[in-house]
Amino acid sequence: MTELEFYDVKSKSKFKTSSFEVRERKGRFFAVAKSPNGPHECWRVLSKAQAEELK
Repeated sequence: MTELEFYDVKSKSKFKTSSFEVRERKGRFFAVAKSPNGPHECWRVLSKAQAEELK
């Protein structure tokens, strides 16, 4: 599986993970991963082509 880089806004740090899911909201696609620094989620915007490739 592909590894993506996410930015955790709450801890102000970047991390890479291959454990994420692709979600669609209002026609836009996002990769959503669990933060390694807490119980919250980190979201990353994806293009439609990226979302199709990662599904």
